[in-house]
Amino acid sequence: MAQMKVDRHLNWATNPSQMLKVIGLTGGIASGKSSVSKILAAHHIPIVDADLLAREVVAPGTPGLSQIIHEFGGEVLQPDGTLDRAKLGSIIFNDAAKRQKLNAIVHPAVRKAMVTSALRHWLRGEKICVMDVPLLIEAGLWRFMGKVVVVYCSREIQLQRLMKRDGSSRVDATSRLDSQLPLSDKLKFADQVLDNSGTLQDLEQQVERLIRRTNNEVGWTWRINWYMPPLGLLWGLLKLLWRNMKHSRSGRRRRRGGAPDESIELRPRM
Repeated sequence: MAQMKVDRHLNWATNPSQMLKVIGLTGGIASGKSSVSKILAAHHIPIVDADLLAREVVAPGTPGLSQIIHEFGGEVLQPDGTLDRAKLGSIIFNDAAKRQKLNAIVHPAVRKAMVTSALRHWLRGEKICVMDVPLLIEAGLWRFMGKVVVVYCSREIQLQRLMKRDGSSRVDATSRLDSQLPLSDKLKFADQVLDNSGTLQDLEQQVERLIRRTNNEVGWTWRINWYMPPLGLLWGLLKLLWRNMKHSRSGRRRRRGGAPDESIELRPRM
């Protein structure tokens, strides 16, 4: 029942958000997703950060924190009343049932906050909004995006960047990568891939092309949809249905013929 409510919220939100263009941005650890978000923000593209929302929905005084206290007890609080994330993490680390209970509290709250943020940007007359979501694919949220963008680099580059950033050993960095869905698997869901194997300048150029392409896709029709919401709702629903049907068909073809050799050439030519 909770999942049905979440899906209903997301359908309602992303349909009118087709009046602006909702881009789902994802990647993997040390792939460069945060760098892409910064570049987009520098071009005045609205960013909705799911990690930031995850902190906001469990801030002191929120229903989310109250539910966590009710479920896990007051020992998960810091002296100042904020959530002790380290303590809570130790409780759920080896307990799948408790981890599921926490997710059942936090995930719907974050998704609702994403919906609210998207609607705010739509009401302001924005054409594009980017949802920065690390678990966009794993959580199934890709289905509700107007476009999915994956920030990609090779596994070896991920390892080298992670070791350099955190000062970790190769063994520790490998363990962290192994705990995540491989970037190569995320490519199957991408409408556009940003190859972050090169320099920051290379990445900036790709992001600029992404912005130009998206602006061209939105065109002038977003104004009609903004002034006439029912048209935007209908158009958004049709696009979501088409996206899911298209992905289902491609998934069936992969299962019949074997998984193709994925490459960064999935990135559209511009």
